[in-house]
Amino acid sequence: MTGFVVIDKAVGVSSAHEVNILKRLSGTPCGHMGTLDPMASGVLPIAIGNAARLFDYFLDKRKTYIAEFQFGTDSDTLDTTGTVLKTGGRVPDESEIESIIPELCGEVMQIPPNYSAKNIDGKRGYQLAREGVQFSLPPKKVNVYSIKLLKRASHTAYSFEIECGGGTYIRSIARDMGAKLETCAVMSALQRTQSGCFSIDKAVPTSRLTAENLQDFIISTDSVLPYRSIYPDAADAKKLFNGLSVPCELPDGIYKIYFTDGSFYGLAEANLRKLKVRTKLC
Repeated sequence: MTGFVVIDKAVGVSSAHEVNILKRLSGTPCGHMGTLDPMASGVLPIAIGNAARLFDYFLDKRKTYIAEFQFGTDSDTLDTTGTVLKTGGRVPDESEIESIIPELCGEVMQIPPNYSAKNIDGKRGYQLAREGVQFSLPPKKVNVYSIKLLKRASHTAYSFEIECGGGTYIRSIARDMGAKLETCAVMSALQRTQSGCFSIDKAVPTSRLTAENLQDFIISTDSVLPYRSIYPDAADAKKLFNGLSVPCELPDGIYKIYFTDGSFYGLAEANLRKLKVRTKLC
């Protein structure tokens, strides 16, 4: 059993919890393709079997979120699950928010939250933060493609649609938006609606899955890979599938490679007129 299931992660559970459900139902090793915080919901692509070998191919995918930011409040986690550090701060109006949104978009240097999975001397940031250790994380370059103000969700909160690259922290955007408006803000809700080619309209909650119906929700591995397909003849296929390279006239790059019967095998790479299998996925 190999492929992807797009889970609509529930609020309040970890990504690992959802992965473990898929492992139990499939009887196969599984892994998620980009974690979500427990307070977040939405698109969590889970790779079943050899599809997990494709993790590196999805690192740079674009993601879209619907986020709610509560203004006038600050917390140690940069969201409403943490210890409140400040309340009663100023709440900006829509025009003020719209005026500073362009400053938060583009290629920006973003400081990750201390309560994150960042590794510091062998320990996760959230572990050190919970132990009361004082530390700071260096800024990292991220891409924020767009931020759209959707509506005022309450007298202190607004909702936004945010499209960004991998590695971007939405909680950090809330913090930075508050700072630019000379107040503070935390993330109060988050839903991921798109992660690369995986979208919320194809997502299913794990509560709907059973060992009997799981196969109905599996997306084939080759269908989500944006590479040209190649079908080597029997002689070349035998060499390729035994780890050897063969001459080719293909432009350098990655290709989806298939058995002679048309079934998917995995990924091959052409380089300097030589073709060799790179990743077996069948």
